[in-house]
Amino acid sequence: MFGFLKRKIREIKSPVDGQVVALESVQDDVFSQKLVGDGVAIIPMSDVFSAPIDGKITKIFSTNHAYSIKSTKDLEVMVHIGLETVALEGKGFERLANEGDEVKAGDPIIRVDLSYIREHAKDIITPVIISEESDVKSIDKRLNIVKSQDIIMEVN
Repeated sequence: MFGFLKRKIREIKSPVDGQVVALESVQDDVFSQKLVGDGVAIIPMSDVFSAPIDGKITKIFSTNHAYSIKSTKDLEVMVHIGLETVALEGKGFERLANEGDEVKAGDPIIRVDLSYIREHAKDIITPVIISEESDVKSIDKRLNIVKSQDIIMEVN
């Protein structure tokens, strides 16, 4: 009878092929201590990073190492490709979409040269973070080997 009051489960999909691991295992306190939000991290195995949700690209850093997408409702997800990759000043990253673009989950956002990043950055591990401003009561995380667009988190 009161089913209309139930919150809809929102799915966050993997932006890349890889191994999903606990955010707490990331060797960077900002992410592992969830200072920017909760989520998971992915050890990427492919070179194209896509939209994890439907929405609008609200930010792509000038160095192309991170981007955020906000849904039409109340969810914002950031994908941060690698650790200390801002120091690469955009080398190894190619922008495939732009801030303000409306995207569907799976649309390509950034292409990377994984071998370059592996060689020149601290790590290729990629945190996928639900921003603090998002309306989230709980997160069901799936720590598996995934293909791009497999579900990695369900948010309530």
